[in-house]
Amino acid sequence: MTIVVSLPSQQLTDDVAARLDPALDTTLVTWDGTGEPPCDHIDMYVPEAVGPRHPLPDLAALGCHFVQGGAIGYDGVKETLPPGVVYANASSVHETATAELTLALLLAAQRRLDEFMDFQRHGEWHVLDAPGLADRRIVMLGYGGVGKAIARRLEGFEVELVPVAHRAREQDGVQIHGIGELPDLLPRADILINALPGGEETYHLIDDAVLAALPEGALLVNIGRGPTVDTDALVDHMRRGRIRVASDVWDPEPLPKGHPLWSMSDAIITPHIGGNSSALEPRMVRLIARQAERLARGQEPVNIVLRS
Repeated sequence: MTIVVSLPSQQLTDDVAARLDPALDTTLVTWDGTGEPPCDHIDMYVPEAVGPRHPLPDLAALGCHFVQGGAIGYDGVKETLPPGVVYANASSVHETATAELTLALLLAAQRRLDEFMDFQRHGEWHVLDAPGLADRRIVMLGYGGVGKAIARRLEGFEVELVPVAHRAREQDGVQIHGIGELPDLLPRADILINALPGGEETYHLIDDAVLAALPEGALLVNIGRGPTVDTDALVDHMRRGRIRVASDVWDPEPLPKGHPLWSMSDAIITPHIGGNSSALEPRMVRLIARQAERLARGQEPVNIVLRS
């Protein structure tokens, strides 16, 4: 049986075709989900984006039961997923690049690199003290793929890493604390990293009470989802000089012109580019090819996170 895979761009179609096992019966078509579909039947649909602002086409009419998303997070996808459709996220694609950016944000903030770059632009030589990373106590919310990738990269920095997840457990020799322990962990945290997904369960999890429990001068690094942080509470604590922030995700996104965060000296802002590196496209191509080959062999795809 021929497996038909729909891809949103010709470049992606060409790249996936070059990786597919030629012995398998697979057909690739290019379709961005708008207008008339290129064929009567599709087995695997890869959208450019999916969520409330990017509704899926009529997959039922095409007999399609599998959607391969391009992001790790899938908040908002369930509302647009047609009945009988399985959805897989892009685990294995973004973790490395997101962990890299997390380290970049940590180092930039802890070594005050943003200030030194400003001095450079003005041709000024100034020496500043900086807290650095060594011997810092880092509480990290989330110990999924991204959290584990961050933890691996922090091993050489001689920090004390305290992972926190939904439930307490020991995993691969790592003691993971439950979310209920967070109030006791925060007062001794130099840095709080958020690597949690979005959704109702994590909305405004980092609120005024959490920020107030952090010690003076603590750093918040958010590479999870913007709405996990109460932005108004964050701005209030930053105005009082209590909290610093280095974040890739925000609420709202994009940050509107004139938002107070733009002008705060203790803020490092990147525009939700955690997964955007040269590793992104080839990793996505490998994942799509792997999924198509599994379907062609009669195997279940990997990374399934939703079944409607």
